[in-house]
Amino acid sequence: MQALIETINNAYDNRELLKEDNVKDAVRSVIDLLDKGKVRVAEPDGDDWKVNLWVKKAVSLYFPIQKMETIEVGPFEFHDKIPLKKNHAASGVRVVPHAIARYGSFQEKGVILMPSYVNLATYIGSGTMIDTWATVGSGAQIGRNVHLSGGVGIGGVLEPPQASPTIIEDGCFVGSRSIVVEGVRVRKEAVLAANVVLTKSTHIIDVTGESPVTYKGEVPERSVVIPGSYSKEFPAGKYNVACALIIGQRKESTNLKTSLNDVLRDYELAV
Repeated sequence: MQALIETINNAYDNRELLKEDNVKDAVRSVIDLLDKGKVRVAEPDGDDWKVNLWVKKAVSLYFPIQKMETIEVGPFEFHDKIPLKKNHAASGVRVVPHAIARYGSFQEKGVILMPSYVNLATYIGSGTMIDTWATVGSGAQIGRNVHLSGGVGIGGVLEPPQASPTIIEDGCFVGSRSIVVEGVRVRKEAVLAANVVLTKSTHIIDVTGESPVTYKGEVPERSVVIPGSYSKEFPAGKYNVACALIIGQRKESTNLKTSLNDVLRDYELAV
């Protein structure tokens, strides 16, 4: 493994090395390891996450060495550099037409892919459902027993290599049409209501206490989050800017399988 890491790091710094067959083989072997879930772009490290820079570098090197090919699946035709993932039945993953998972992504046994799109270098834990028209971007890390509702967009982060990917931890609910991008981390068992948008610069404001507490780039564990706005002064006047509001915490008694609607009803919110 150390020799593989050194080969990838050297090729990333000197792209001329990509002309060598042994370097191409090394890059493709990393993608195969990603596809089998034996390496990850990022992995839990205690209470934090460790980004595996060399793996992200290998993903970036994969595109230039791949040739465009025509892929035919029944009446459908694709033209791309990366093949589709195979052997879903052997992996114990349910894939509903027209779900697409690219080679180099990994889904644990028990994952359900409704008609959705899962990109290269992603990792999806067991018991998770990727619902209709949801997208999981390159390198995103999705935990176990997560529900990404219809139309959710999870952004990919491959460049720069040291940047953390977008992370949705175990037991989270992400409501319909919500967007989580730019390496935002949603901690365990948090609930995002419909249409919540989280970027690295989004103000995530906890309004449950006497004074607001603002987070950026991270949603605390078990938080219940809804869309909101706050007033900001501009040269042209005062305007409302989109933010996210933490309006409470999931109760310990709330079962992980409880629907998003039930969780939000705990806080007397319209759903």
